[in-house]
Amino acid sequence: MTMTQPAYSVARAVAPAVAEHLRLHRRALAPHDPGLPPLELLPDAQAIEALVDTAFWASVRREEGYIPKISLAFLRPIDEIQPLIFAQPLPLDPSALTRLAAAVERPGIHLGVWPDGDRLTVWGTTHAIPPFCFVVEVIAAGLLVLKHRPRHESRKFVNVAVLEGDRIKIVDEGASKIADCPALLTTMLGFDIGIADNDALNLQVQIALSMRRHGRGGILLVVPSSTNKWRESIVHPIAYAVEPPFTELRDLLAAQGKMPDHEWMDAINRAIDALAGLTAVDGATIITDHYEQLAFGAKIGRREGGTQVEQIVVTEPVEGSRPQWMHPGQLGGTRHLSAAQFVQDQPDAQALVASQDGRFTIFAWSPCDAAVHAHRVEALLL
Repeated sequence: MTMTQPAYSVARAVAPAVAEHLRLHRRALAPHDPGLPPLELLPDAQAIEALVDTAFWASVRREEGYIPKISLAFLRPIDEIQPLIFAQPLPLDPSALTRLAAAVERPGIHLGVWPDGDRLTVWGTTHAIPPFCFVVEVIAAGLLVLKHRPRHESRKFVNVAVLEGDRIKIVDEGASKIADCPALLTTMLGFDIGIADNDALNLQVQIALSMRRHGRGGILLVVPSSTNKWRESIVHPIAYAVEPPFTELRDLLAAQGKMPDHEWMDAINRAIDALAGLTAVDGATIITDHYEQLAFGAKIGRREGGTQVEQIVVTEPVEGSRPQWMHPGQLGGTRHLSAAQFVQDQPDAQALVASQDGRFTIFAWSPCDAAVHAHRVEALLL
């Protein structure tokens, strides 16, 4: 198809890497799987350029003072996705998308884009995104996320790249291969690690997303269910202890497949948002690795006899990123320092920290480094 040179130079720079990512992952799967698109239905670099360029210029426009938050999906209007089809397709043009944005800005609504002759057009909208469908989403002015739906069942898209102005962050899939990579990070990167584990870990991803959405910041401590040693690192009395432990999430996870899917999904979403809401209270929310809620608003203190955390290793799962050693106070404020101290004192636990500015960090103990490892993962949660 013929296209003009994109005015947003980042579109040209990132498109080949994204196109190759999609094709490599598609080739790695069963070639005749009826649930996957043929290779020829994946976007080429030119199509990706056009989508990214248009989304960027739409994002820096204003419609009645609002940023046009849109999602562009590269797919055909097939019956399986229950498409809403415009009688006259719209040009893939920033001004046309800006005018339309108010009608499609709610989460889960995507504008379908497909070639019409030698040009790309917007044919309508859909709520259903098939596996490996490429999506460009406008998060804020000049902030775009390039992603696709993973093959396994998941409500979380797999992020391929994050673009912010002239900054490009391409997700580094190799981050999952480091010796101390938490299973939660592997799930965020989009790797299937087994159905039994994946259901529970996808739940952690949804909790992280909900924590980030409320925008108040917070700490979630995930402690082993087999021991109460974590209490040594919490100031007592705990203002909001939960007795007996609240087991709604644990019970819902066990009930999957035993109740209608839509009822289960509604119930799990409510439970996730309720738990994430607790993290907005000053202090830490504490759950077990079996999703039993133990406390919220808890104050973290250094374990008796424990040493003050001085250095942590910080990484971000994006290409070109290098591990950095720093004092936890350099990474963030009191939340980050407290979380790092907790994990140093309780190496069998993890701490998930959401910042008010949208950053998100997983703190876990690294046996290889004999230190707390802070994984910056906001690029995976946008």
